[in-house]
Amino acid sequence: MHHTPDSPLAAATPAGLTDDERRTLDALDVPGIVADLCELVALPTVGGTDAESEVQHLLADRARALDLDVDLWRMDLDSLTTHPDFPGQEVERREAWGLVASTGSVHPDHGELPALALQGHVDVVPSGDPARWVGDAFTPRVVGGRVHGRGTCDMKAGVVANLAALRAVRAAGLTLARPAALHFVVGEEDGGLGAFGTLRRGHRAEACVITEPTSGTITTANAGALTFELSVPGMATHGSTAYAGVSALDAYLPVHAALARLQARRNARVDPLMGEYPVAYPLSVGTVRCGDWASSVPDLLVAEGRLGVALDEDPIDARAELEAAVAEAAARDPWLREHPPTVRWTGGQFASGRYDASSPLFATVGAAHAEVTGSGAPRERGAPYGSDLRLYAEAGVPTLHYGPGDVRLAHGPDESVTVREVVTVTEVLVLALLRTCGVA
Repeated sequence: MHHTPDSPLAAATPAGLTDDERRTLDALDVPGIVADLCELVALPTVGGTDAESEVQHLLADRARALDLDVDLWRMDLDSLTTHPDFPGQEVERREAWGLVASTGSVHPDHGELPALALQGHVDVVPSGDPARWVGDAFTPRVVGGRVHGRGTCDMKAGVVANLAALRAVRAAGLTLARPAALHFVVGEEDGGLGAFGTLRRGHRAEACVITEPTSGTITTANAGALTFELSVPGMATHGSTAYAGVSALDAYLPVHAALARLQARRNARVDPLMGEYPVAYPLSVGTVRCGDWASSVPDLLVAEGRLGVALDEDPIDARAELEAAVAEAAARDPWLREHPPTVRWTGGQFASGRYDASSPLFATVGAAHAEVTGSGAPRERGAPYGSDLRLYAEAGVPTLHYGPGDVRLAHGPDESVTVREVVTVTEVLVLALLRTCGVA
């Protein structure tokens, strides 16, 4: 029995569990979960790096050790990135690997469709300013029952929980009546290359849990996010005769104000699942590049940003609305009227997505969470960021988010996750697997 005080079931086990469920939960290896998470965090799997590919081979070995059928393949980047439905990417990759492991036949054209897939992405964002971290971002630290490091929350804790849930089923000596699958993907942070390639290869399931961090809630819808590049022209001259030129920075300011007004309009009314967020569909400018010499009037400003896509909104309509707002601002400005800004859509292009409510998965995960935590059914909500959920939903796979961690810590220098929460999610996944797939 591997439970520790960090496990919610260490003190008491719900009375309604079957013998198989109890045996499987008792087989959870909590020290192994912590060790696996530390091992994965120590791999700097920033999107586009060699480590992003290396971790897929490591996880394939872990899956083979559980006697799972494994499909590990090198993705055809040329074919995927030129496909008309490709969701975009923001980093260059020399290679990318897909990984699916199953308790049944992993070949998408043979065998039974998995009853449940557990999905997680292995890529992480860069660590940012090293001075903001306590220690190195990729040297995991376990302090007070919390694991710190880049990727702990987003979302290597979820990847570890997926693997640990199936490991517990194997350790308990049980055989699932219907197959379950693990989908480990790259490139989620910059568009969804891995999920897109996995689905294009033919891998599906009757339902899917993506173990993104949800803080004890269940996410059943994701807003979208579209990356844009805005170029605003100016006219260069010497700084001492600035009156003879036009500063691209000054020319940009009315456009920036127009973007703020656009965000306000787009958030005047939002879907109830997004009602808890101060801004459900943010429009933000992340980078601004302007000028190349201190004593020259800048002749070009390039701003890159993110446009939030509302639930159920066609990305084409969202793009058109931003382009119209920029054009309207330019039409009111004497300089921009004759020298209009240009908008390009670059990088990740995340549509929104929803869980198919006809699936029983939400009820299954919710009931399991209530039993494990003793705190009642988890709250349902939407998320204001794009994710792989929309790709699986588009492919006809009912998909939701339920995973360890607080998304507010993701991408920051305080990124961390509690061991207790990772174990809680793993226990819920165990019950979801057994109840969805059944025991032979």
